[in-house]
Amino acid sequence: MFKRILSNDLPRSRWLALILAALVLALAFTPFLFPGVKALNVAAKVLVFIVLVASFDLLLGYTGIVSFAHTMFFGIGAYGIAIATTRLGATWSALGVGLGASLIVSLLLAWLIGLFSLRVRAIFFAMITLAVASAFLTLASQLHEFTGGEDGLTFKVPAVLSPSFEFSETPFLGASLDGRLLCFYLLFTVAAVLFLALLRIVNSPFGRVLQAIRENEFRAEAIGYRVVVYRTISSILSALFATLAGAMLALWLRYNGPDTSLSFEIMMDVLLIVVIGGMGTLYGSIVGAVLFLVAQSYLQDLLRVGSEAAASLPWLSALLSPDRWLLWLGVLFVLSVYYFPTGVVGRLRAASLGSKA
Repeated sequence: MFKRILSNDLPRSRWLALILAALVLALAFTPFLFPGVKALNVAAKVLVFIVLVASFDLLLGYTGIVSFAHTMFFGIGAYGIAIATTRLGATWSALGVGLGASLIVSLLLAWLIGLFSLRVRAIFFAMITLAVASAFLTLASQLHEFTGGEDGLTFKVPAVLSPSFEFSETPFLGASLDGRLLCFYLLFTVAAVLFLALLRIVNSPFGRVLQAIRENEFRAEAIGYRVVVYRTISSILSALFATLAGAMLALWLRYNGPDTSLSFEIMMDVLLIVVIGGMGTLYGSIVGAVLFLVAQSYLQDLLRVGSEAAASLPWLSALLSPDRWLLWLGVLFVLSVYYFPTGVVGRLRAASLGSKA
């Protein structure tokens, strides 16, 4: 039963299985294990990025396509929810309209990009997607009437998902039983379903063809597969999952703007998480997202404690200053790439195979 749920794609490493189980359980019980607004926000962001990174890995790790337009589809999903609820009200039907419209727009854009650009090789395709993403960011910033421009859109969600809606006035295990908690578990359920769907896709015959195209495009074409068609379908599927991730983010934040879902910094974060977790391993999106986002959120606090503890040594205290958190984040990334060149998941799987041999 468990193997069927995971599409026969087991972790293939005892340590990896334990780590994944611990991370999933920690995410599932975050409201009760780590009370506080910040911990809940970080956990929700991790859930969103697991879907976003896994969808990008379908494109990069399994198909071998480098695209910088992924955050464009992420932003489309977020703007679809924001615009629909702003104009139609905080209703479930508005959420459905916004999600449906954003999926249609993403499908058409991904199809057009695939139709006109996937015949272009390697870096040239990446540059085309970068240009398209930059144009879309500029368009979103200028269409103030629809997108709110640089200020973005603040909107309301159905009352049952808002913090003001309380199921009980008495907290349970330190967590408030309100709409915010329900919204978190809605995101958790959606993220789990989408991740399992991606596992099913990459382990299906379609996914095996994508991997064959990644390994040797000319050989795949020679044995009869229409490479452009498969790459286009992969691009569309990846875009649709990224759109759903954007909708999840908007639903949680109840706000969306250009910097929130369309900035190039998000694309860089996705690339870093893929490298840390491991390309071509969807499980890497879970490990990478947790490691990167927790470090990004709590590294400043950790450095502040270290700086205060080293107050007697001015040079060390200055080196551990919270203002230098980006420097230390970069150092951690370099170390992770050096010691885990195939990502955390790839390294653990290789170690497990080595021990069996």
